Amino acid sequence: MSKSDIRQYTLEQVRALKSETDWKALKDSPPYDGEQEFDVDWSKARIGLSEPKTAVSIRLDPDVLAYFKRQGKGYQTRMNAVLRAYMEAMEKKG
Repeated sequence: MSKSDIRQYTLEQVRALKSETDWKALKDSPPYDGEQEFDVDWSKARIGLSEPKTAVSIRLDPDVLAYFKRQGKGYQTRMNAVLRAYMEAMEKKG
């Protein structure tokens, strides 16, 4: 990723962005029948600047890595989000 790919926005700028989602077409489309194993609830997603990430070397099962990579650009960020959700759930169980 180059520095030209990284953009920072304020919360006000994000809220002012025009949605490019065709919500009516999405609502009227048939259910997704791909390999999705579970529904993701993004309602609790947070927008904001995060701390700088720490580079690590990690060993993953090939199929796990392939799953996230198939979803396209940003797969490492999605993996981090899944790990964060797990961590927060475990902390709540306490």
